[in-house]
Amino acid sequence: MVIFDCNGVLVDSEQLATRVMSRELMHAGFAVPADVIARYFTGRRTSDMLAQIEAASGRKLPAGFADTVARATLDCFRRELRATPFVAEALRWLRGPKCVASSSPRDRIRLSLETTDLIRFFEPNLFSASDVTRGKPAPDLFLLAAAKMRIHPDDCIVVEDATAGVAAAVAAGMTPIGFIGGSHASDYLETHLRQAGARAIVRDMRSLKATIVDLRGW
Repeated sequence: MVIFDCNGVLVDSEQLATRVMSRELMHAGFAVPADVIARYFTGRRTSDMLAQIEAASGRKLPAGFADTVARATLDCFRRELRATPFVAEALRWLRGPKCVASSSPRDRIRLSLETTDLIRFFEPNLFSASDVTRGKPAPDLFLLAAAKMRIHPDDCIVVEDATAGVAAAVAAGMTPIGFIGGSHASDYLETHLRQAGARAIVRDMRSLKATIVDLRGW
């Protein structure tokens, strides 16, 4: 089975999401630039990120802040979100079971995939970190996806763009592939993904199938 992260892998969403988060934090009196959010929180659950910001600042965010950010992010995605280049072709070329396992809430996963016409490749196999106690980099979400799909972790490949996600795949006993083809990818992302345990790096979704064949012979 191939398990896909959603944000930054299937959809080119990371710059949109960090822009919205930074703007809403600024409105709430927390000056956190988008590049800081991208550097430290990519691939993490929103709840974990907000808890860490509160702890670091020693202040509480306004009541209902997470809901405000969620609504603003979904509105932005409806207007601007696009699929990652060539991802539909890659998904058509891959045979066998596939699923999505994302740190996003389920409604954001669904809207992202519906807006970009990718839902057809995965329905109903959508898994959210909201369904587990610990988010990435803990392995809980990936292990949940494997259990629900009745696939042994050893037989799972994970496609991730974040070090937290790669670390989660390693902890789950799965084979991680790092993806650096999103518009948010930095010059140092490949190095960080390899250090986290990525077995291979993909820059273009058109090479995903060949990379999987090279790794696992599927």
